[in-house]
Amino acid sequence: MKISFLTMLTVTAVMGALSLVLGNGYMETQKEIERLEVAKAEERPEIDPYVLELDEHIDKLPDGYIVSGNVNFQEAKVLADALYEESDGNFKYDWGLLLSLEAQKRDIDPHVVYELLRVETGDTFDPSLVGPETRYGHAYGMAQFMKNTGPWVAEMAELPYKHEYLFDPHYAIQLSVTYLEYLYGEYGDWDHALTAYHRGMGGLNQYIRENGHARSWYAEEIQEKAEALVTFVDDQN
Repeated sequence: MKISFLTMLTVTAVMGALSLVLGNGYMETQKEIERLEVAKAEERPEIDPYVLELDEHIDKLPDGYIVSGNVNFQEAKVLADALYEESDGNFKYDWGLLLSLEAQKRDIDPHVVYELLRVETGDTFDPSLVGPETRYGHAYGMAQFMKNTGPWVAEMAELPYKHEYLFDPHYAIQLSVTYLEYLYGEYGDWDHALTAYHRGMGGLNQYIRENGHARSWYAEEIQEKAEALVTFVDDQN
């Protein structure tokens, strides 16, 4: 079959026009896709950098640790940095973070807790420390709990207990804050609470009978150092 030149010209013109229409349609479709993608990206909420940082720090805490909703995480970070600096790196950043979070949760002065741990370990913050033998046995770990005290304090803290846990710095910090919360709640002041931590509740009563007050050298030193630490932390900011 012969096709006239005019017919071929007409077909060519139609195909060209159709290609132009399809081409324009493709371009319009691509532009619409791009517009939708931009709009979707604008609608997508940005991840708060604070949330990302929070998640990073939580990974350094004990497995399964739940951060209380009423804590100031920024305050915990600032204190953790300051304690690491003040201890020349001996008190690890994650220890300070946990200490601050626990102290906030239980409404206990974190500076007192830190200075107690310092005194208990002779300025070393050594988690593996075993205290000298006494008639009641040895004290263990950074918080220097004895075998007759650790289990019931762990129960108050709602933590499981094994003797070897006392050498875990995170565990020791949680127990020390819990015990101080209990003692402060019992006596209402740091002289009594700290002397009871050091000597036991029975030993506190004996100390008061012998001295007429509860302000032992232990309680005095910790409180004085805690006051100085507040100034140090403030100066770091």
